[in-house]
Amino acid sequence: MNTVLQTKNLSKSYQGFQAVQDVSLKIEKGEIYGFIGLNGAGKTTVIRMLLGLIRPSEGTSYLQGEKVHLKHHHLWEKVGYLVETPHFYPELTVQENLEVYKKLRLLSHPDAVTNVMAQLHLTKYAQVKAGNLSLGNAQRLGIAKALLPQPEILILDEPVNGLDPAGIIEIRKLLQKLAQDQGVTILISSHLLSEIAKIATKIGIIHQGKLIQEFESQELKQLLHQRLVIDTRHNQSALSKLSAAGYSPHLNKTGSIEIRESVAVQHPENISRLLVDVGFPPAQITIEEEDLESYFLEVIKNEEGD
Repeated sequence: MNTVLQTKNLSKSYQGFQAVQDVSLKIEKGEIYGFIGLNGAGKTTVIRMLLGLIRPSEGTSYLQGEKVHLKHHHLWEKVGYLVETPHFYPELTVQENLEVYKKLRLLSHPDAVTNVMAQLHLTKYAQVKAGNLSLGNAQRLGIAKALLPQPEILILDEPVNGLDPAGIIEIRKLLQKLAQDQGVTILISSHLLSEIAKIATKIGIIHQGKLIQEFESQELKQLLHQRLVIDTRHNQSALSKLSAAGYSPHLNKTGSIEIRESVAVQHPENISRLLVDVGFPPAQITIEEEDLESYFLEVIKNEEGD
């Protein structure tokens, strides 16, 4: 495996407040790493340390196997990034903003600005002042700046803020294409956990500055809890019959019957048959799966309980 982005025991404290503590990440070439956590959990602080924008109190970051240091300017030549709110010159047009950024990044490709505007569907806004853009198009401009250097490493902090559902899907497909077709390594943080679940190949959960869990996307299916949800005309009576048969059902907030035991989830036909036999045929029986958001909140709750 080719490790492109790595941190070792990365920590940052501010006047006694521990913002990040012993975070060790390892992200391989072509991976899309989803970094999730509550506001203030330490995501942006880790990203800023990776970009050399702030100095860690302890630990080290590496890009392409080389230590991140302020003197190592060449490290960021092939790094594109968007951290929190996209920054631009409001009185300059979209094209002028990108031309300025191109010069700041010392980029020489003559079609770089034209290409990235087309890639982000910004061509028709080329002569619009950046300060007059909608929130979604301002976000597109921020992503365009990140993609301008044709990066090998892409670090995006909340990249889909302000985008409508169609825009979110568009950016998702673009990032997946960059990772799969060009081997771009992507670190992405977002509060839209459903989107992280769709795009990430690996997910890390950070809480109170600590990396508390990591898992591959294919592991997520096994981590998410499933439940059988049943409705009959007499749920309370049906509940008693299911309990008598050895199951552990309960009524949820909506009054439906829930069973979490795997033997029931894996064989709902047995539950249906039992209820028919005892005179309470199910009007509805479905298998529901926990989503990443619910799992994340459960992990956080357990961590705080500890």
